[in-house]
Amino acid sequence: MNREEDGDDEVVCLDESFFINDDYQLTTFTFGSQVLHLFCLQSASTDFDLTGQLVWPGAMLMNDYLSKNPDVLQASSILELGSGVGVTGILCSRFCREVLLTDHNEEVLKVKILKKNIEHHTSSENPNSDAGLAVEKLEWGNSDQINKIIQKYPVEQFLRLKGRGQCKFILAYVSRAKSMDSMVLNEATRHGLLINEIVGTRSVVGNLEGVIFEVTLK
Repeated sequence: MNREEDGDDEVVCLDESFFINDDYQLTTFTFGSQVLHLFCLQSASTDFDLTGQLVWPGAMLMNDYLSKNPDVLQASSILELGSGVGVTGILCSRFCREVLLTDHNEEVLKVKILKKNIEHHTSSENPNSDAGLAVEKLEWGNSDQINKIIQKYPVEQFLRLKGRGQCKFILAYVSRAKSMDSMVLNEATRHGLLINEIVGTRSVVGNLEGVIFEVTLK
């Protein structure tokens, strides 16, 4: 924090660390027979892009679905967008071959959260040790970061398998405004995606309605 004199007024300048809450607590999450212990916040502000520091309703919805349908992950390679504390990516690694977790937030990517949670779940002390977990920085639309990932991982090859029906996206969608619901479907269609609701996945998460979509490339 810096103080500057501007005439008769005193100006207080706050750096970004003032807004960061790093009081992470080891929290237990249970999804079916799978138990995860993760460091995360119990609440966070969205004012300074701190959304990746806690587990959101969408992640709870997604993990509940995956724990009940682990067959969708068998022998798969997973690319997760916006991994946050890693709750979904780490769960996926219990069932599939390899997982690449991505996020753009530096606070999330630091040893404090995501990598710390991965290390906790890949330690020799953990009986459910997970393998094939990797982390990369990815801000959606950043071509440099995308190219770096493509060079290190077979993402491009993965996407080219679409013609054989082997590439799909699973979206856990939590409705916050009805106007957004139709927008999600319309945008998917506009970009050449087929989006279908998975029957039987509608549920209430907290006080919000959620649903799982399967999205495929045309």
